[in-house]
Amino acid sequence: MFIEVLKSKIHRVTVTEANLDYIGSITIDEALMEAAGIIENEKVEIYNITNGERLATYAIRGERGSGVVCLNGAAAHKAPVGSLIIIASYAMMTPEEAAQWHPTVIFPKDNLL
Repeated sequence: MFIEVLKSKIHRVTVTEANLDYIGSITIDEALMEAAGIIENEKVEIYNITNGERLATYAIRGERGSGVVCLNGAAAHKAPVGSLIIIASYAMMTPEEAAQWHPTVIFPKDNLL
């Protein structure tokens, strides 16, 4: 049996851009992705602290050091520019693995490390 557990989290970043005319996804500063252990095209959950919206999408690497957090496509309606969000990813593992697992959680300041 496998269970789904928190793998990594970028806690409390601000949406800096919204691009409605994009296919979909969230663009995240490469340094933030690397620090959190999120890889490009990985499924992520977005929790909007500002308005309570939640959605699932995938991560796209943004320019390193830019602080970019851009919701693309329809997701842009769920977290407009200025929204405070949490970005989380999950992994499947056995309960025994999960008992020993410690997720990576980062707390950026002004969207930068």
